[in-house]
Amino acid sequence: MYMSIKEIIDAANKKQKPIYELAIEQEIEQTKTSYEEVWSKMEKNLAVMVNSVNKSIEGNGVFSPTGLTGGDAVKIKKYRESGKTLSGDLMTFGVQSAIGVNEVNAALGVICATPTAGASGTIPGVLFSIKDTLQLSHEEMVHFLFTSALFGMVVANNACIAGAFGGCQAEVGSASAMAAAAAVEAAGGTPQQSSEAFSTALQNLLGLVCDPVAGLVEVPCVKRNSIGTANALVTADIALAGVTNIINADEVIEAMLRVGRQMPRELRETGLGGVAATPTGVAIKNKIIGEKQ
Repeated sequence: MYMSIKEIIDAANKKQKPIYELAIEQEIEQTKTSYEEVWSKMEKNLAVMVNSVNKSIEGNGVFSPTGLTGGDAVKIKKYRESGKTLSGDLMTFGVQSAIGVNEVNAALGVICATPTAGASGTIPGVLFSIKDTLQLSHEEMVHFLFTSALFGMVVANNACIAGAFGGCQAEVGSASAMAAAAAVEAAGGTPQQSSEAFSTALQNLLGLVCDPVAGLVEVPCVKRNSIGTANALVTADIALAGVTNIINADEVIEAMLRVGRQMPRELRETGLGGVAATPTGVAIKNKIIGEKQ
């Protein structure tokens, strides 16, 4: 099992194999299942992502039972169609998809946790935004997921992917870094460039707190996936341009773990700090859950 990003990059270079092949080989070895079974499971993950993106823009959109979130993916889609977006259609489509998936999650729909439900929009947001530009085939989209998964596995094994332990840097931060690395490979970048993109993306979101209003994965969680998507796309471009990092990916993962441990409990998914502790956030919690007696 690969226990570091460096091990992944070294293996890819030594074996002259893309990272997604290393991920598939490891999964076959670890699960003792066939190539076909491993591939089929990842295809199902992709299908769930596609369905959740499509579901989010049906009619007026999807809405959570609380009414706190919903309908924003449709609004962004209509805005995109105006042709006047400031960040460009590719970026805005990625944001639309990211927010849409998380709206489906908040509406109790089916999503693929990547790596968690709260960060489930970031990876599909990036994947679907680059699909047409890079003319990715179905197989190449599955490759993207395998690559992101291998990077995510290293984070999970060496640090954390749960907001309750490490803040949202561990959720959206990890997802953004995973997506950035996979986007670089999908665009024809080198394994080392994937590592550089991962490092930059995670550094950019170090310290991101987890502060869900009323303890629900809605506010600010849904919109927070938009920054994860944008960050991944930008850092992938930076890496593909040949920009490198002074701090390598594995050291950034270690730093994220330390930052997470240093965070007060109020900023780790307890709903007691950040925007959850604003007057509006508290009022929403009292309305939904009731005032603490």
